[in-house]
Amino acid sequence: MKLRGAAIVIETLIAHGVTDVFGYPGGAVLELYNELYSRSDRLRHILSCHEQGASHAADGYARATGRPGVVIATSGPGATNLVTGIATAYLDSSPLIAITGNVSSNLIGKDSFQEVDIAGITMPVTKHNYIVKRAEDIEDTLCEAFQIACSGRPGPVLVDITKDAQIAEVEFYGGSPKALFAVPETDLDAFEKASKLIDESEKPYIYCGGGVISSGAGKLLADFAERIDAPVGFSMMGLSAMDCDNPRKLGMTGMHGTYPAIKMNEEADLIIAVGVRFSDRATGDKDEYRKNTKIVHIDIDDAEINKNISCDVDIVGNISESLSALCKVVKKSSHAEWNALAENYKREAEAKFTGGFNPRSIIRAVQKFTGKNTIVATDVGQHQMWVAQYYRFSNPRTFLTSGGLGTMGFGMGAAIGASSANGAARTVLFTGDGSFHMNLNEFATAVRYKLPIVVIVMNNNVLGMVRQWQTLFYEKRYSQTVLDRVTDYVKLAEAFGGTGYKAANLEELQNALDGAFKSGGPVIIDCAIDRDEMVLPMIPAGGSYADAIYN
Repeated sequence: MKLRGAAIVIETLIAHGVTDVFGYPGGAVLELYNELYSRSDRLRHILSCHEQGASHAADGYARATGRPGVVIATSGPGATNLVTGIATAYLDSSPLIAITGNVSSNLIGKDSFQEVDIAGITMPVTKHNYIVKRAEDIEDTLCEAFQIACSGRPGPVLVDITKDAQIAEVEFYGGSPKALFAVPETDLDAFEKASKLIDESEKPYIYCGGGVISSGAGKLLADFAERIDAPVGFSMMGLSAMDCDNPRKLGMTGMHGTYPAIKMNEEADLIIAVGVRFSDRATGDKDEYRKNTKIVHIDIDDAEINKNISCDVDIVGNISESLSALCKVVKKSSHAEWNALAENYKREAEAKFTGGFNPRSIIRAVQKFTGKNTIVATDVGQHQMWVAQYYRFSNPRTFLTSGGLGTMGFGMGAAIGASSANGAARTVLFTGDGSFHMNLNEFATAVRYKLPIVVIVMNNNVLGMVRQWQTLFYEKRYSQTVLDRVTDYVKLAEAFGGTGYKAANLEELQNALDGAFKSGGPVIIDCAIDRDEMVLPMIPAGGSYADAIYN
């Protein structure tokens, strides 16, 4: 069957099980959008307000489902507007297919209207990218793009297609998906060495990351922790891998980790790192982090082994298979005193909290209205850390946040993508007034598609996290972090076609949440918080766990 190149793009997406795409039309993708129009009964397109919002939505879709998200943009500014979203997906290992149009082949390199080398621009932040100049290459290239994006450690792939390739008519062979690349088998000696260290350990600590979620290994992680009788701390990306009701779960570790997680990580004689990359925010001073402890590192990507922290034993392979194999070879252990210490740290942490209208009470009030499967997205800043510390996640893929790149403005698009992926499901976005102003235009997208997204704006009228650093380390010299904006979020929500509420105390918040969760569309709740609220604990940049600030 012969089809035009643009039709082959759409049919190949459908053949790969894609049901939703996000994007924004333009001159270089008119052919694609014409074919989308013809196939709108099989492939839904969600129109964003800006290409960055579309890229975050596709990313949120991927994080919420585990399936690759797809975004389409035109050439030039349309393509460059995707870059932050692509980089966000890359740093957090999210499978994303970005399809861009480009000028015709004979115009490439001639500074044509809206021409840009998007493949060159995105090379450092994609697993792979392509420039397709012939219609004959479209089908195989797209199939290969999905294969690469989903194999091993997931990530984004960009496919740039010239306009003449979209127009030409060639044979189409069905667009069948390619098998994923095989993961190399782990050396059996590594399991023996790891089990020896685990069996000998008196204070084992499991450090879990987003790789556990990507591999669907949450249940195996819990079984493994039970077998070796170890507490579990998490990177921010791994927080939803274990049920909050599991007593072994200590919460997030690292710069703004919970008190129990920080203390147990600091005192462990063995750290078993599973699907994490030991970022600087997680470890602090790497020499201090590594001192007095041994490390077993399990990851699917061998490039992460010994990159940031040297380990004693590495296991490179599929995390589910690796944890399953380890469970079979390690001895069933008991570490009563070690786990009692963790429980003591939990009690100490709980005793520090006070009542009133503050980030913790706001988050806990919201959680009373959500279920275990409710997806929570955040932007980046203080509110993000508070959610990571205080929201009790139960199921994998229910926490969507920008960890590696730290992208302010990520949350609104991600919430749209997650809600769309789950049949317009109720989704919550926690954001700050600084982050929300980055991409609040996408609230219009949520209104258009009647997505029941509840936006909680923690409004302190400052850039809270940067201001916190200025308070602690820059003698309170608040350079450009006091916003002094007079945005009326209730009127803003209404102007976009949604609903808005204000809350300055818990009673007002309760009433607002009652209305918001009965609403069938998007809602903004403006929560006024103190600008001097801080995210604590905090490990200073370059400091060690022993330097953590708790008060």
